[in-house]
Amino acid sequence: MSHLLISAAHKSSGKTTVSIGLCAAMRARGLAVQPFKKGPDYIDPIWLGMASGRDCRNLDFNLMAPDEIQAMFHRFNANADISLIEGNKGLYDGLDLEGGNSNAALAKLLGAPVVLVIDARGMTRGIAPLILGYQAFDKDIRIAGVILNNIGGSRHESKLRAVIEHYTDVPVVGAVHHNQDLQILERHLGLMPANEAAEAARQVDDIGRLVESQVDLDRLLAIAAGAPASPAVAEAVAPAAGAALRIGVAKDRAFGFYYADDFEAMRQAGAELVFVDMLQDKTLPPVDGLFIGGGFPEAAMAELEANKEMRAQVKDAIESGLPAYAECGGLMYLARSIQWKEGRHEMAGVIPGDILMHERPVGRGYVKLKETGDNPWPAEGAAEGVINAHEFHYSSLENLEGAPRFAYDVVRGHGIDGKRDGLIYKNLLASYTHLRSVGAYNWAKRFVAFVRERKAAQHH
Repeated sequence: MSHLLISAAHKSSGKTTVSIGLCAAMRARGLAVQPFKKGPDYIDPIWLGMASGRDCRNLDFNLMAPDEIQAMFHRFNANADISLIEGNKGLYDGLDLEGGNSNAALAKLLGAPVVLVIDARGMTRGIAPLILGYQAFDKDIRIAGVILNNIGGSRHESKLRAVIEHYTDVPVVGAVHHNQDLQILERHLGLMPANEAAEAARQVDDIGRLVESQVDLDRLLAIAAGAPASPAVAEAVAPAAGAALRIGVAKDRAFGFYYADDFEAMRQAGAELVFVDMLQDKTLPPVDGLFIGGGFPEAAMAELEANKEMRAQVKDAIESGLPAYAECGGLMYLARSIQWKEGRHEMAGVIPGDILMHERPVGRGYVKLKETGDNPWPAEGAAEGVINAHEFHYSSLENLEGAPRFAYDVVRGHGIDGKRDGLIYKNLLASYTHLRSVGAYNWAKRFVAFVRERKAAQHH
């Protein structure tokens, strides 16, 4: 039940790679490791989940109330030997002046000791005031150790250790030397979700071994053991009784951006999830609804196009009234085509528009949505007021034909056209926004209720 938060002085310090390595190394010791990730993110959690063998859980101040963050943390921390929380950005970075949504705020909320990953390239004596400043800035934060990253060699390491030991009381718990292989892996991690199973498993093992050999795991485990224990918490709610609905979920190399709690919420609402590989499977299994989440369909667009059978079946099913929900990558797949660099590939053709990839993000960050009167999902548990969510897309939907209806007005963010999101076509709702079934808005419960409603209507 021990835990710690891995943070950094600034982003791109290598804390994700270190976190993945720590999860893999501790798991290799036979420990049950529960990973958490601060903020909205799909890629890091896929890697952390792979390294630990457990679903990573996101802790997000923007989408969850503080007591909800605590409840989720304690629930999953309670049945692990150690929990590792990977921060986002730097320790004190955040959206507001007071740092109310920073990594430091999360560490305080969960009583987590902080281990700081510092990119030490080109630093010697200057590392001391950096550490002292981070300690002095907020006395309620316990910086329990530092892991030095990108060390230039053993002489550089011994100089840094001497400086830190002389001027500060913070122990150095690891020193990771600059390694070209690790750099390549790091670049790959940020771009590539770990859905390529064999290759990714090998990379995780490599990172685990490198980190294990250069970090004092025993010291780290002792730091984590000093954290306050989690109180006893109620187990998750059992799935709803009644005939299960079968909901197809696209899950493969092209589509992998899902929150574990969304799947849980769907199951609790009475859905059985049937995973579909949009690249390999030739037939859509018998399902009552379909959920196509985010991912990188552009990176697999030739294969998606080549699977004509699946594209045709998805199109026919939605045209025939199958309830469907698509987020970001899912929306891209349901459009007529995706154009990226020199290539253009045909997609499912449900949405009468084309996807154009851009060099820079079109929409990124947190969004706020307001429901229009057109949202087809039943209103039980509807969002009163504003829905908090997030988006991250380099593509735009162009040449949209007809007079489309939308489920949301965009209060903050971009959505489909800067003003609206949640395109409605028959029983499909397709948006660039990623929703999450936490807090004020349980979208999964509403979607399952919609699927159940449509199924009942068909049988009458």
